[in-house]
This record gives sequence, structure tokens and C-alpha cells, in this order.
Amino acid sequence: MRPAHRFATASFAALSLALAAGAALAAPSPAPIIPVPAELTPGRGALAVRSGAVISVPAGDAAALFAARLLAGQVKQTRGLDLVAQEGGAGIIVLIRDPSVSAAEGYVLTVTPKGARIAAKDDAGLLYGAMTLAQLLSPDAAFGRPVKVPALTVRDQPRFAWRGIMVDVARHFQPAESLKPLIDAMAAHKMNVLHLHLSDDQGWRVEIKRYPKLTEIGAWRTPPTAGEAPSAQPYGGFYTQDQIRDLVAYARERSVTIVPEIDLPGHAQAAVAAYPEIGVFGDRPPVSVDWGVNPYLFDVDQPSLTFIEGVLDELMDLFPSTYIHVGGDEAIKDQWQSSPAVQARMRELGLKNEHEMQSWFIEHLGQYLASHGRRLIGWDEILEGGLPTSASVMSWRGEQGAIDAANAGHDVVLSPAPTLYLDSLQSNRADEPPGRLSIVTLKDVYAYEPMPKGIASDKAGHVLGAQANAWTEYLVTPSQVRHAIFPRLDAVSEITWSPKDRRDWSGFLNRLDIQRLRYARQGINAADGAFAINFALDGGRGAALRSGQATLALSTQTGFGQIRYTLDGKTPTGRSALYGKPLKVPVGTTVRAAAFAADGRPTAEPQSFDLGRNALLTRSNTELTACPKGALGLRVPLTSEAQADAPAFNVNLFDTCAMYPAAPLDLAGGFEVKVARVPRHYGLAADTDKVRWHYNATRFGELVVRAGGCEGTVVATFPLPDPATADNRLKFQGALPSGTGDSDLCLLFTAPLSGPFYAVEALALTPRSSN
Repeated sequence: MRPAHRFATASFAALSLALAAGAALAAPSPAPIIPVPAELTPGRGALAVRSGAVISVPAGDAAALFAARLLAGQVKQTRGLDLVAQEGGAGIIVLIRDPSVSAAEGYVLTVTPKGARIAAKDDAGLLYGAMTLAQLLSPDAAFGRPVKVPALTVRDQPRFAWRGIMVDVARHFQPAESLKPLIDAMAAHKMNVLHLHLSDDQGWRVEIKRYPKLTEIGAWRTPPTAGEAPSAQPYGGFYTQDQIRDLVAYARERSVTIVPEIDLPGHAQAAVAAYPEIGVFGDRPPVSVDWGVNPYLFDVDQPSLTFIEGVLDELMDLFPSTYIHVGGDEAIKDQWQSSPAVQARMRELGLKNEHEMQSWFIEHLGQYLASHGRRLIGWDEILEGGLPTSASVMSWRGEQGAIDAANAGHDVVLSPAPTLYLDSLQSNRADEPPGRLSIVTLKDVYAYEPMPKGIASDKAGHVLGAQANAWTEYLVTPSQVRHAIFPRLDAVSEITWSPKDRRDWSGFLNRLDIQRLRYARQGINAADGAFAINFALDGGRGAALRSGQATLALSTQTGFGQIRYTLDGKTPTGRSALYGKPLKVPVGTTVRAAAFAADGRPTAEPQSFDLGRNALLTRSNTELTACPKGALGLRVPLTSEAQADAPAFNVNLFDTCAMYPAAPLDLAGGFEVKVARVPRHYGLAADTDKVRWHYNATRFGELVVRAGGCEGTVVATFPLPDPATADNRLKFQGALPSGTGDSDLCLLFTAPLSGPFYAVEALALTPRSSN
């Protein structure tokens, strides 16, 4: 059988009608469905749908009526048509129960010139069939116009049962209302698990009535400033139990299960800050402001276990999900190793080491959950020390954890970093929000295969599915979180729902082009980095300046669309010059470009590349590179809780050093460097000794500028001001000695490790005088 997506493209193209001028109906091409259905068979003719069309459902079927209303709402939002959902009667669109549709969550959608019929045996199937039809009813850029849906039959069902996304609401709190648009998008894409990371060192986000201090104290932290002094305003928030119940009900109506996570035995600092007696040593730390790995653990004595069981009782009351996530990741065992009481407990239990202690701890909680009809799932560290018999594994440190657990008979969810970590940047563009600098493109996510090769064929049934994760150490606002998730969520939906042999990158991009129009109409700020223009200057800046001519290559990450450009400063349109090969243009030109879809729409905001002399002599933060002995690993905001429009900087946590590569020193007589001071608040645990210390000759350190790399000649040294009194954005200017050709400029900060660290915001070379 031919792959359904190719069949769909061909059939829809064949069925596209050449409508007469002024005709009211627009014909779609190709089938704009994400995720691509398991099977699509074309029919003859097309169904015309206009405002006022009726969607009918059986009388008394509340779930079918909800799916019909959701269909009407989606079409109103994305196409501008007013459909009417009603119980009983004859509608042009009908939703019915059909026990012959045997697959759970499956559906059959039949479209003929006389009407559309969605059949399923369960609520989820009706909903997913309705969401497929909603996409067929918004197939192009037209809005407010009737639409013709080519006749077809879709028989569809999911490949995997777990099709999820995790949102970390512990590091940066995301209001409940901000999660509802994500749930709507999940339903539209047939995704069914929203995993909420509700606790961590930096915050406790769910109300537990028997332990009120978890939110009175544990939900709030006092972030540092760039001078390391505490902020005047605490940061935090939490969900009341009523808010959780409302969110769970909202998700359930859309066939989305919310899986709660309370992280333990590690990542426990916020909980221990609220109730020190559940910690190992009984001391009360502050709620952490340090990202990364912190040392606080839950104790393993009975009072601590009783406390956790009380928390689980209330979680189970709030969340009806089968699975309860207990974390288990990054629990460094220093406190257990140093505690005589914990060591005595280990001897009493006959445990050889702290890994076995964690395994016992997790097994105890797994049995407790099982006694209440629930199942435990945790990150793959719960494999260390022996996997408890009751546990399922979410594998994030690659795939090996999932392979080992599945082959041992345990259910698993694939969630490997970095591929399915959506806090990784989507491109290296300067307008990317904060996040991890390991670039994970849309194509990287789409190419991921959730069934690892190392799992035995008779154990494949233990693979529940896959999940993407949006961690929020650096994603502060709901807008930033949505930017990170969309449109990579589309790729996640297709790799978890669609049959493997139905997936096709080119076809996906065509369908995603239409989906991005829907996002715009829904107010979802989906990232456009995969479709925006990237510029590559051939031969370097120095060569261009010396010759007076530049060769500039234009591309997009996905290759989707036709690139068009202008050289006169005007915004490019679908009729601008078509890019075919690298442009050879004089220095001083500004090239503006965008890629365009087949109908003449730009696929992203137009981008510019300034080839003026001053611009070529300047490098922004994102155009700098790491020093030879380090690596830029994070993109961080100016302040810990900076909002979406605040600047962000690429940094190396382990060495505050950056490089201006191939600086044309023969053309430069001086420089101006803009510097940003940012908080140093990272829990590095065992990696602390990897941080490089540089001797500071003055109290607060210096900025040292070297030509010829980091071992080259010192050309300038600037003492850094007192962080407590100086602004956190600084400027330094200096002269450069005469040089020849291109040479790396190294910018090294020697600030003490006990204080903040510094990033280069931009380095501009000033032209050498011709006199």
C-alpha cells in the first residue's frame, strides 16, 4: 500500500476544482491534516460547507455534543464559519457511536458530496475525528469563505497510547489559564498526556491542605539580582485545589490526561524549606534560586514517608490519572552518605549503597500507589540500584534506560534529551528566547523514532509512547513557553500518532504551512525560526571589507518555500527577485529576504543582513564563539525573572570568556564592547570544580582583551565596577595596536566566582583612520 500522506496529496490535488472567477467556494490542496492519518482513501466529488451548516449528534450523548461544539469553535476560529451543533435532527455533519470501530481512540471519517460522518466507539475517537474534520475545513489562507472538502474516507487510530508533553511549572510558574490553549492544541493534534512538573528545588506549585506551608513557604523564592543581592520582590505562585480540579476537568473533556509529578527523593529543597523535619538534617534552607542540581533530599524515615504518602493522597484525589510521576532524577546522595541515621537505616534494610536505598524508597511509594489503584512512573535514574517491580520508566538520558526497562518487562515512555527537550533553542538566531544552546530543530524532532532498536520485538508492547519536555529554568512567561513548544509540538504529534511508514518530511512541511496559519488565528506565537532566512557571508568580514564586495548565501532551516530578496531596502514580496545562487553585492548594501509559500505568503518575518562597514565590524552576542577551552551552553536573560522582551545572552557557565573570531585588525583602530552582568545562580553539584577561576588583580575583577586568541597579547584591561552599585549593562572603549589581517579577539572576565558573571553583549570595532 502506498503511504497515506502521498496518496492524500495526490488525491487532493486531483480533486482541486478550477472554480470560475467569483465562485464562492475554495478547494483545498493538499490534505492539511496533522498528524497524518493512518489511512486515507479518496472519493468522488466534494462537500460544500457554509456558515449555518448543522452538526448533529445523538440525543443525550454529552461527549459527542462537546466534540461537535469543539469542532464548531475550531472552525469559527480558524476559518470564520459559523457551524451549529445540536442534538438530534439531520445535519450535514454527523457524529455517531459505532462499536465496529474497534481501536481505542480510533475513528472513521467519511466525506461525500452529501455530508460528513464521524464514527467512533469512544469519546476520544469522536473528538479526534472532529479535529481532523476541523483541519479539513480550514485548508488554506482564505478566511470567512465557504469551503469544499473533497470526498474521502479516513480510517485512523494511534500508533502509541502515550502522546505527551511535559511543562515544568515549578521553575517558572505558568498560570492555569495559560495552560488551557496548550490543552486545546493537544486535543487538535490528538495528543493525550499533559505532564505537569509540580515541584522542584525552586518551588512547590500545588496546594496540599494538610501541609499548607508547602505553598505558604515553598511556593515563593527571592531571586538574586545581577549584583547577587536578593530581589525586593519574591517570585512564585501555586495552583489551588479548585484550580487543579478545573484544569483536570477541562483537559478530560478534551481527552487529555494530566499526569502530576512531585519530584523526590531529590529536587526537594522547596519542600524541605517548608517542612525541615522531612529533610535529612532538619535544617531549613531557603527555597532555591539556583538552577541545576541541589543537594537537599527527603529523609527515608517513617515520618518523611508518612508526609509523602499524605501528599500522594491529595494528589490522587485531585488527579484521576492512572500514573503518578515521582521524579527520581538527579538525586545526588551526599546528604544520605553523610547521615548516620540514613546509614543505619540502610544497614537495617540490608541495602549495600545509596542507589539501593533510592530503589527501596521508590518501591515503597510504588506499592503505596498500587494499593490505591495507581501506577508509579519516574525518570530513568530509578533504574539505579535495581528497578522496583511496580515502576514504569520515563527515559530522558538517551534511550538506554527505556531499552533496559522494556526488556525487563516494564512499561516505558521515551523522552530523550536533547531531541525531545523543547527548552533547547530551535535555531541560533539572535531573536531566540532564553534556553539551552543545544539546537534542536523541527526536523530533529520529526526524525525521532520512538521505538528504539534495542528493544526486543516481544517487548515492544511495553513502549507506551513518547513525550516532549519544556523545562522552564530560562523560559519565564507563557509566551516564551508557547514559542518553545510550537510548532515542534506538531512533529511530536505525528511521531507518536501516525504509522512510521506514513511519515514524510516534505509532506509534513506542506501541512504545517497551513497549520501555522491556524496558530496565527488562534493567537499562538509559534516560532518561525525553521522558516526564517539565514545569511552566511563567504570568506569572512575582513575579506569583504578589503575587497569592497561580499558574497552572501541565503537559506532556511527547512528549505521550505522560495527565497526572494531585495537590495534597495524595501520589504520583499512574492514578486521580488528570486534567489538562486549566492549574491555578490557591494559592501554597503542591505539585503532583505524572506521565503514565500506557493500562494505568495511569506513563511516568516523578512530578515535583513546589513553589509555596511560598521555592521561588518560589529559582532553581537550570538555571533561570538566560545573560547578554545570552553563551550557556550546556555542562553540566559539579563535578570532571573526577565520577561519575554528582555535581552538574552549566550554564556559559558564554566568560563566567562568569549571570542570575536577573525577580527580584521588591519582595518580596526579601536573597539567598543558592551557588557552585561547576569546572576551566577547555578547548582552545579559535582561539576563545581569544572568552573575556571582567573586571577583578579582588582577587587571585582577585570575585563581583559587579548589579540591573537586567549594566549595572545593583552591589548586592554578594564577594572569591573562594584556590582552592588553599578548598572548591569556596561560599556568599555579602547584602542587597538596596528595589526595585519584577521586575528581572534579574546574577551576574558576575571570576576570572583563568589559574585555574578559577565557576558559580552556586542563588540564593535572602530575603523582605523586612513591618515
